[in-house]
Amino acid sequence: MLTVANLIGYIPGYKAISMSRHLVQSSYVISYLENGLSELVAFTWWLISMSTPETKEQCQTLAASRTYKIVMVRHGESEWNKLNLFCGWFNAELSDRGRSEAERAGKALKDAGYSFDMAFTSVLKRANNTLEGILQQLGQTSTPIKKSWRLNERHYGGLTGLNKADTVAKYGEEQVAIWRRSFDVPPPPITPDNQYYNVILNDPIYNEGPHKDQFPMFESLKLTIERTLPFWYDYIVPEIKAGKKIIIAAHGNSLRGIVKHLDQMSNEQIMGLNLPTGIPFYYELDSNLKPVPNGSLQFLGDPETVRKAMEEVANQGKAKK
Repeated sequence: MLTVANLIGYIPGYKAISMSRHLVQSSYVISYLENGLSELVAFTWWLISMSTPETKEQCQTLAASRTYKIVMVRHGESEWNKLNLFCGWFNAELSDRGRSEAERAGKALKDAGYSFDMAFTSVLKRANNTLEGILQQLGQTSTPIKKSWRLNERHYGGLTGLNKADTVAKYGEEQVAIWRRSFDVPPPPITPDNQYYNVILNDPIYNEGPHKDQFPMFESLKLTIERTLPFWYDYIVPEIKAGKKIIIAAHGNSLRGIVKHLDQMSNEQIMGLNLPTGIPFYYELDSNLKPVPNGSLQFLGDPETVRKAMEEVANQGKAKK
């Protein structure tokens, strides 16, 4: 049975409309409300129409003042990171260091008081296992997790499996920097003679997509963003706006794409951003999902540790000395 007490929870802005309080208390309104659905709808619209411009403005201000915090983390060091190999869509394991980084990330988040309602990650196990390590430290292993290839690392094409320093020695530091960090210049495509071509193409983790005739053979950061942002808008944004506390465990380039989008960074600016492995960072966003003042990318770690970790990532693409 529908009662006034039930109804109040469904009336938009009820608590903001002070004149409605004495109205709902009257027995006439009670009998009117419980008389049927048409009366309920009519009363609801009447109640909304009775709100003053000041009340409407207060409601709008309250909605606009809402903020959201979202946490992201690049996966811990993988076995291929350790060997300084271009990894991309190859499903590399975490190294021992990577597992330790995931544990430290979880402890840091726990010490900072974080908890999560929903988690997002790629289909690659280096990101999956990083997320699992974090949630274990938080005591939140039952947190719902959604995986998608759209959060994968960028596909490094024909560079997959090559040592970064050796590639620099062969093609030059400038060219490798363009392949690694430019916005719209892709690496050469992966070809069937690459020993990892079939390993990647036929990996069961891609059974749910992308379709074989749409499977990338290479990606620039621009192409990575073009397949990451639709997932951001379709799946992550609705959860954020629903008030869920979200964590994303993904990869250097898929996360750089989200960072570029949130901070409206130029193509040149994003080239200089190196995200370290296993160090969480967060954003505080307004109701339009734009960073609030001082709410842009902030790492959860001491500045010197973060600086050294970012420098280490940058040095991966330099020639051996």
